[in-house]
Amino acid sequence: MNELAGSGDDGTTGLLGGGRASKDDPRVEAFGTVDEASSAIGLARSLATHARVTSICEELQRGLYAVGAELGTNPEARRSYATTSAVEVTRLEVLMRELEAETTMPEGFILPGATPASAALDLARAIVRRAERRYITLTRSGDPGNPEIGRWLNRLSLLLFVLGRYEESLDGKTAKAAKGAETRRSN
Repeated sequence: MNELAGSGDDGTTGLLGGGRASKDDPRVEAFGTVDEASSAIGLARSLATHARVTSICEELQRGLYAVGAELGTNPEARRSYATTSAVEVTRLEVLMRELEAETTMPEGFILPGATPASAALDLARAIVRRAERRYITLTRSGDPGNPEIGRWLNRLSLLLFVLGRYEESLDGKTAKAAKGAETRRSN
């Protein structure tokens, strides 16, 4: 039997760099939600029918893996795992601008579900928004964290919205507008 089997039965989970934290600790909530977001992007990647969307999804999953590792690190060992920087934030911004230039963006709120892949991307976007909220809870609990993680998660959620519309446009589809929602999503 695996020596780690049952190690979390006491309500704790292991951290990178050593130590354990309660499974409801803000740090565990944050990296757990990042893991959920990666799984949702993986679903989108498996449903995408276009190589560029698949490639972007994989890149985003790798970024989430790095963010999750950084969040899941014992604070004393954090410098060893800190990888999220302004460079990664800029990469998401550039990618978003490229996709927006190739896509007609909706003017208001949309109803997710024009294609299976875009629906999964919209689900991932909602989960990333929750990860961003969990990160804010973590920083407000006294952990100074890496401010680039918050910026990266914010840009990622915006990029996932754009990527969903891009995926739809490649399939010749358009998301339906939500009635009464004339304003565009804000940060």
